[in-house]
Amino acid sequence: MTEETKAPVTEQSAAPQPQRGRGPRRDAGRGGRGPRREGGRRNEAPVEEGPQLMEKVVYVNRCAKVVKGGRRFSFSALIVVGDQKGKVGYGFGKANEVSDAIRKGTDAAKRAMKNVVVVNETIPHEVYTEFGGAKIVLKPATAGTGLVAGAKVRAVLEAAGVTNIIAKSLGSSNAANVVKATMKAMQSMRTADQVLSARGKKKKEDAAI
Repeated sequence: MTEETKAPVTEQSAAPQPQRGRGPRRDAGRGGRGPRREGGRRNEAPVEEGPQLMEKVVYVNRCAKVVKGGRRFSFSALIVVGDQKGKVGYGFGKANEVSDAIRKGTDAAKRAMKNVVVVNETIPHEVYTEFGGAKIVLKPATAGTGLVAGAKVRAVLEAAGVTNIIAKSLGSSNAANVVKATMKAMQSMRTADQVLSARGKKKKEDAAI
């Protein structure tokens, strides 16, 4: 066989055969998406966290209604919410489920939050209040005494930020009335500066200066 009869090697025969299987990616020529950025979405604004609130479930009541097909249950919840910095409120919620009743009560408590007087983690003076059949006595205590109170009164005092106090419930044990009486007592308290300013007077130290 002479050199002229040899079949010339073409570029197509010399080129490597494509591999079987998946073909090339469509975005191979576009450079791809690149590495994912850290931090989530690009235009996502940072979420600002509000003040941390303490939520206390004081009482949950179940009510049964007898109907033709059986019994239908509904629930009510009494919730106390506070920031432990002198702001506290209570709310009452009703629903057919316990979780929904607690959620409604919590929302109502947040809307009803009010400022109360807290001095050095206790109250400025002794106070006695009544609401319905509930009677509450609150006495200030020195540091280290702790929170000496029942569960219903304790919920309001803890949410308000009081840690040293002596409390006693003398009347009805109804949860709603006890909580309302405690809130009434906390709102009725005044500091010495508030009393003197209301009378148009000044402190002895300020008067001496």
